[in-house]
Amino acid sequence: MISFKIPEKIEQSVVIMETIAENMMRPVSRHFDEHEHEIPWDYIEFMHTSQKAMGGGGTLTDSETKKKKEGPSISFQRLAFTSEILSWGDVGMWLCTPGGGLGGAAVNATGTPEQKKRFLSNYRGEKPVFDAMALTEPHAGSAMPAEVRMTAVRDGEEWILNGEKIFVTAGNKALVDSDGFVVMWATIDPEAGRAGVRPFVVEAGTPGCSVTKMEHKLGIRSSDTVSIVLQDCRIPFDNILGSPEVVKKKKTKKGFKGAMATFDATRPLVAASALGIARATLELLKEMLEEQGVEIRYGLPRSKMTNIEREIVDMEVMLRSTWLLTVKAMWLADERKSNTIEASMCKVKAGDVVVKITQRAVELMGPLGYSREYLLEKWFRDAKINDLYEGTGQINRLIVARRILEYSRHELS
Repeated sequence: MISFKIPEKIEQSVVIMETIAENMMRPVSRHFDEHEHEIPWDYIEFMHTSQKAMGGGGTLTDSETKKKKEGPSISFQRLAFTSEILSWGDVGMWLCTPGGGLGGAAVNATGTPEQKKRFLSNYRGEKPVFDAMALTEPHAGSAMPAEVRMTAVRDGEEWILNGEKIFVTAGNKALVDSDGFVVMWATIDPEAGRAGVRPFVVEAGTPGCSVTKMEHKLGIRSSDTVSIVLQDCRIPFDNILGSPEVVKKKKTKKGFKGAMATFDATRPLVAASALGIARATLELLKEMLEEQGVEIRYGLPRSKMTNIEREIVDMEVMLRSTWLLTVKAMWLADERKSNTIEASMCKVKAGDVVVKITQRAVELMGPLGYSREYLLEKWFRDAKINDLYEGTGQINRLIVARRILEYSRHELS
């Protein structure tokens, strides 16, 4: 049964992360927002050292999720609490945390035990390592998975990859700033549709792989977002995650299930991150209102509250209810139960909630909310990405509807 109490196993981690968020992230949050693409190396080095001391990076591995037999794993819940707290500190810097990115999640979801050991063990090395996942292509957005054009052709004991990926989070850190990797989704059989799509690990320094553009963004500005071009890029045959065999059956999408499994694990983390921004906003808003003599009188009937009091209470209800949905999605993951609906639900809800709370905070505080004297306007800008990446709100709503109604993507689009 899901508990409303923080699991004892992660209470100490929560305290540590709160200290990091308050003392290492929040004081420099404005600086890294205004100096886009400047890398917060002090934070990165500290987190890398801490992860090594604790025995690993931020990505789940079999050894972490199966060790200790005193009870069920809480590894996903640990990541949810970490994501929420560090995003409370600064969401852009949270995305700069070494190890544990989308690439690592893809390896964990689709790789063999040998591949997990091979690619994820670098997190424990002497230098920070980053990973990323590249799915989106220039010709299509959220509907792109069925139309992947990046190709992977086998040539003996190698694969040759050609194509372009865009909007790759942490791609520059993975390929240029560290000896990391990017998981590229490419087709080995264009005629097979989704069934022909496979993930491939492209490591930093691989000839034919280059970062071609750094995006300038509305929010999460300390995190890099890039375009990557592969031109006759050769990688070892063993860098394919999953089987290279294509089963050409109607409605088969086996090759793409790995991407969906990755998102089932990471969408709740994005939701938790969004709620960290929302909580930071709501806390500061209440402090600013209190300074102006506005006290929130909890416990009164709504009819006796002021309009601002009702709005604050409604925001807190949205925040807490969405957090419970997020924790449920992560609890299901820890229990090794299907969480596709819950993962998409919490992603949709958190994306809505964080935009509503940050926007309303800016509106309520007027010129103070709009100015750069406070972080409210920054959090408003940071918030919107949570409704966009890892599947837009519209796409996740479709996923939920299809699962509930038992419709295919052809029947409900």
